[in-house]
Amino acid sequence: MSFSSEIKQELNKSSNLANKEIVKYELIGYLISGNIDIINKNTVKFSTESDYNINRFSKLLSNLNKNYNIEISGKNFVIKLKIKEIEPEIKYENNKILLEERSIRKNKEENLRAVIRGLFLGSGSINNPENKYHLEIVLNEEKNLNYIREILERLGINSKKMITRNKYSIYIKEGEEISKFLALIGANKAVMQFEDIRVQKEMRGKVNRLVNCETANLNKTINASIEQISAIRKLKQTGKFAKLNDNLKEIANLRLENPDMSLVDLGKLLKKPIGKSGVNYRLKKIVELANE
Repeated sequence: MSFSSEIKQELNKSSNLANKEIVKYELIGYLISGNIDIINKNTVKFSTESDYNINRFSKLLSNLNKNYNIEISGKNFVIKLKIKEIEPEIKYENNKILLEERSIRKNKEENLRAVIRGLFLGSGSINNPENKYHLEIVLNEEKNLNYIREILERLGINSKKMITRNKYSIYIKEGEEISKFLALIGANKAVMQFEDIRVQKEMRGKVNRLVNCETANLNKTINASIEQISAIRKLKQTGKFAKLNDNLKEIANLRLENPDMSLVDLGKLLKKPIGKSGVNYRLKKIVELANE
């Protein structure tokens, strides 16, 4: 299973459908995705090869009491619904489905997050981060693309756009921004996996630059540092970092700032310097808390 599929499967299983307002905005995200086609003036269709994705879309429609039909066309699952079923927050004009500007300018953050989640589920993809960082979402119209970039910027995520002859895309190539995006749409398990891979890639890069270091000691330091940094980032992602005592927070922040520094030198940077064993004890405690 691809990394994209794992994320979408996680979202399909974990996201709560009890809040009808959130459901409505996630559906809006689907309806402006690149996998939506207008068949005629009365009907639109959504196509996907993913059974859990079509399952998610159908759940959203059923939850809002929308009428729809599911068909199979080759390898694709297809949902068809009438134009009249479309939400008031989007409009149908000149054979196009467009976001209403007011639904973006004055809306709650949780609703905007739901739009982004539905859009990613509808036509988003992300490369295996072990190869390269690249997240892309295809939209149905350029106007919607610009609105979605506004939403992402409001939510603290930088993105770029790419427009070709018949394709409107938002893409992100920075690892940190992709991690923030995954957290935004609620893919918490994927965030952890992505961050682990990112830490290892960053550290491998540092290893390649530290060619003059003694190999055995370098490997030992780097492997320990990778584990420590991964643990610290996990604690931050889960909100547990704030609960650490000041001593652990201080050494954790120093480790993030100095990933290749020895324990002895880390100890010297503390407000109240301590020796190698004291630094080692604190970092081991952080790793233990993350593993819990």
